[in-house]
Amino acid sequence: MSAALMVRSSSLGDVVWALSVAHDIAAARPGLAVDWVAEEAFVALPAMIEDVRTVVPMALRRWRREPLARRTWREAWAFRAALRRERYDAVVDAQEQMKGAVIARLARGRRHGLDRASIREPAATWLHDAHHAVPRDLHFALKCRRLAAMALGYAVEGPPRWRWRLPAAPACTPGRPYVVAAHATSRADKRWPQERWRDLLAGIGAGGFTIVLPHGSDREEATSRAWASGLEGAVVPPRLPLDAMAALLAHAHAVVGVDTGLTHLAAALGTPTLALFTVTDAALAGAAVAGTHARDLGGNGAVPTVGEARAALGALVRDSARC
Repeated sequence: MSAALMVRSSSLGDVVWALSVAHDIAAARPGLAVDWVAEEAFVALPAMIEDVRTVVPMALRRWRREPLARRTWREAWAFRAALRRERYDAVVDAQEQMKGAVIARLARGRRHGLDRASIREPAATWLHDAHHAVPRDLHFALKCRRLAAMALGYAVEGPPRWRWRLPAAPACTPGRPYVVAAHATSRADKRWPQERWRDLLAGIGAGGFTIVLPHGSDREEATSRAWASGLEGAVVPPRLPLDAMAALLAHAHAVVGVDTGLTHLAAALGTPTLALFTVTDAALAGAAVAGTHARDLGGNGAVPTVGEARAALGALVRDSARC
């Protein structure tokens, strides 16, 4: 069976958008299997996509911390062997960095990447066999889709699509309609002001919705619990694995969040999603590219007001068919 290998191992939001490529390939090249390289923290994402045949896990972040450990060498050798198990029709490097190019170079098959004018780290082009020009000022989802289409010889059509294979909703899923607040992000300048969050969430709770405050670290959990203590109808779920979190997001009445992976995942799942941008550019990384069920506010230094967020979220909830 012929196959293509996609290299986009991290980060959460970028993997989500890149995974729309799998649907494109299934539609344009029936019979061509898609394998995916993913960092161990994100393996669950491609594993939930029906159009991905095999996920090849890697642990580069952990290997870098333990370069001399026996486990590191054993796992790295197994990773190399998995990449070289078959010859691919195309190896598509959507990582845009040297690490992605090195991974692609380990695999067997013609390696495709962006050209020097399009890629984030131009040195990575040295390790590719074919180079493709894609404008820099495109949303990341479209950049990935165009790159794969050029590599495999088909045209990109329509908005990004995903075919998810989700687990059952986790036990902590609220029994009444709920809104997830994805407030956490690794970059401080992406955060929406806390006082604005409190005003928005207070209104959501007063409207009869349960507010779910997820977290992925001890620090984020402390923030979630501090906010929940002063909000009507707020709950803090246990720390969930990525597939369970996806199921929680998929069953939400709506998700409101900053420019962070969970917000992008919610939009890709088809959940009504409001993305609040501060310093980053929504045109390049927004949630609205997923469809009319998602909307972006702010960005490039414009920080959304509570009134803007309340109006946008209210419109999304009214327009959704969820009950």
